[in-house]
Amino acid sequence: MANSLLMPKATAVWLVDNTALTFDQIADFCRLHPLEVSAIADGDAAQGIKGMDPVMTGQLTREEIARGEANPDHKLKLSEPKVRVPESKRKGPRYTPLSKRQDRPNAILWLVRNHPELKDAQVSRLVGTTKSTIEQIRNRTHWNSANLVPMDPVTLGLCSQIDLDLEVGRAARNQPPAAPTGDTLLPASETEDLPMEEGRPEDSGSQDEELDADAVFAKLSSLKSKDEDDDEGEDKE
Repeated sequence: MANSLLMPKATAVWLVDNTALTFDQIADFCRLHPLEVSAIADGDAAQGIKGMDPVMTGQLTREEIARGEANPDHKLKLSEPKVRVPESKRKGPRYTPLSKRQDRPNAILWLVRNHPELKDAQVSRLVGTTKSTIEQIRNRTHWNSANLVPMDPVTLGLCSQIDLDLEVGRAARNQPPAAPTGDTLLPASETEDLPMEEGRPEDSGSQDEELDADAVFAKLSSLKSKDEDDDEGEDKE
């Protein structure tokens, strides 16, 4: 914010009434015409304005006033403010130079296709356009839709990469989390307290299969022995 004098006319009234500064010095300091300062001294101007002490507001020092009174050619210097108030940003669409306005629809088309999560207000802030134009390009009802080619607004110089990343990040935070698809691993908080398994079911099954095999072979052996005894009995007869 530029360092400027607060309430110049009220300050001029106070300087006329309380100092021996010349009209030219007061006029130069308060950014007024010397004739206007003379009219204030004569009571013809600023009659309803109460004087404001620039020393109390920190805009002028007693030493600076004394130097001005001692030297009529000395120009008063405004003191540096102790607190600087930043300038408020102008709200509204971003200004786009005339040479780049023809590329703005192409940039809007790029944003709509590559970042559909961006809201119209965010697109408007990035490239400096209106919501009606964005809606026309979304619905392909723009008068020049057939000739539009998506182009990166950063490459075109319509916005910076930092601004684009900032708006994309804001839009991503407002999006609901995607639902998991397919089988997923359980979180560690759910699996760390599960009891350990004593044995695998495949192990017990393999043991049962081995026992069943032994029983089958034993049964086959007994059947074979019985058949041999039967054959010997027939031979004897």
